Amino acid sequence: MPSIFFKGVFTALVTPFRQGAVDEGAFTALVERQIAAGVHGLVPMGTTGESATLSRAEHGRVVELCVQVARGRVPVIAGAGSNSTAEAIVQARHAEAAGAQAALVVAPYYNRPSQEGLYRHYAAIGEAVDIPIVVYNVPARAGVDIADETLARLAGLPHIVGIKDATGDMARISLQRRMCGSDWNMLSGDDPSALGYMAHGGHGCISVTANVAPRACARFFEACLAGDWPGALALQDRLIALHRALFLDASPAPTKFALAHLGLCAEDTRLPIAPCAEAVKPGLLDAMREAGVI
Repeated sequence: MPSIFFKGVFTALVTPFRQGAVDEGAFTALVERQIAAGVHGLVPMGTTGESATLSRAEHGRVVELCVQVARGRVPVIAGAGSNSTAEAIVQARHAEAAGAQAALVVAPYYNRPSQEGLYRHYAAIGEAVDIPIVVYNVPARAGVDIADETLARLAGLPHIVGIKDATGDMARISLQRRMCGSDWNMLSGDDPSALGYMAHGGHGCISVTANVAPRACARFFEACLAGDWPGALALQDRLIALHRALFLDASPAPTKFALAHLGLCAEDTRLPIAPCAEAVKPGLLDAMREAGVI
C-alpha cells in the first residue's frame, strides 16, 4: 500500500470532561482551534487523551467526533493502543471504520513483552487493518523499549509506517533512519527535544504543548522543515519553559489547567490523574506568558 507521510506538528489532544462525562462541545471547539491555528494533524485518544480511563464506547466516540470535525482538513491519527493485542486490533479497526488516516499504537504497557512479542503484537495489528500504523515507543510509561532492530523488522511490514519516539535519545534517530529506510516516518513524542529530533532527520512531532500553543508549535515545525534553524531556535527558546511546565505534574493535568485558564475546557481529569497541583500553577502561568499564550 502507498505510505502516507506525516510531517509537521500533530496535536496529542486532551479529552475534556465535565461532571464525569466527555465534554463533546469543548472537544469540538478544541479541534477547531487547532485547525485554525495551522497544526498539521490531530491525535485523539493517545495517552494525553487519558485513553486508559475511557470506556470502549467513549474512546470510539472521541475518535469519530475528531474525524467528523476535522472533515479532512488535516489528517487524524487515532490512538489505538492497549496491552492486549486483541483490544488494540478492535480499536485500530474502529479507527479505520471511523475514517482516521492512521492509528497510533503504544507499546503494550505493564506486560513487558520480549522483542519477539512486540514484533508479533504490531504485526498482528498491521495484518488486521488497511490503514497505516504508527508505533509509539515510550519506555518511561510502557515499561518496555522497542529496540531499533525490532523497528527495522517492523519497517518491512506493509502497514507499519513509522514511529512516535518519546525516548529523547538523539542518537537513535540517525540509527533508525539508516536501519528502517527512507520511507520510515519519524515523529518525535517529546516536545523539549523535538528541535534535536528534527535536526537529526525527523519529520515532525506528536505534541502535548500544541494543545496550549498551537500556532507557535506549527510555526516551529514549519521552520524546521524549511531548514530555518535560527527561526526554529528562536521559537524553541520561547516554548521551552512551557514544554517543561506541562509535565511538572502528572500529564495531562497541567495541560488541562492551562486550557481552563484560557477558557477552553474544564480542568477535570479522571482518576488516577488528579487535578493540577496548586504549587505547579504559578510556574505554568509564567511559562504561558513567556510563550505568548497569555
